[in-house]
Amino acid sequence: MSDLVVVLPVFNEASRLEALLERIQRALNGRPYRILAVDDGSRDASAAILSRRSADLPLVVLTHAVNCGLAQTLYDGLRWVADHCREPDVAITMDADDTHDPSYILPLAAQIDQGYDVVIASRFQPQSRVIGVPLQRRLFSYGVFVLLRVLMPIPGVRDYACGYRALRAGVVRQGIEQFGDRLCELRSWGFICTAEVLWKLSTVGARCTEIPFVLRYDLKESTSRMRTLRTIGGYGLLAWKARGRPQRSA
Repeated sequence: MSDLVVVLPVFNEASRLEALLERIQRALNGRPYRILAVDDGSRDASAAILSRRSADLPLVVLTHAVNCGLAQTLYDGLRWVADHCREPDVAITMDADDTHDPSYILPLAAQIDQGYDVVIASRFQPQSRVIGVPLQRRLFSYGVFVLLRVLMPIPGVRDYACGYRALRAGVVRQGIEQFGDRLCELRSWGFICTAEVLWKLSTVGARCTEIPFVLRYDLKESTSRMRTLRTIGGYGLLAWKARGRPQRSA
């Protein structure tokens, strides 16, 4: 059986972090797993919570001395996966604010066991729902979906932006061998890194699929850090960079 590594980018998530760690523990009871938390210079009690829980959980903590942003944090987590995991092991990336229900971890991993390399918890599949997301944000997400489906199509993908995913460790290693730290090249564009990683893994032959997902944005207590105009510009830049570059056949 493949091992699971749950990768958590953490920045000032103390209000929900401990509850999330406990929910992950319950969801994965009986399955070999580790949690890799990348603390991106948190200024609240997140570091203290991670230090305390590392005594009773299979928890590895990487720490940035200063806030480096989501792209660097995600890259450092994936780099650790490439360096420490076996080819068939599964990395689960998810948000640390408890809006991603850990009950989806095993269904995501099950699709990796069926032969896929990337499995996305998608907001755009039948039976998917979003709870507590403002209408403006929902319209923005749908606009991103339309833009990228037209300009940067990836077989099996509808939700380019959701960071709740399962990734085969072998394909993560391929992506890092191909791109190095350019796997998350658009660092100054914030949340664009989730779509960028997806596109770049598709170019090394990753087979992608999705499962339906209920996003519980109503559980989010920290404020959103997405800058709308910068994010729109970043998606446009990513689509421009991806133009004419086909995905490699799996």
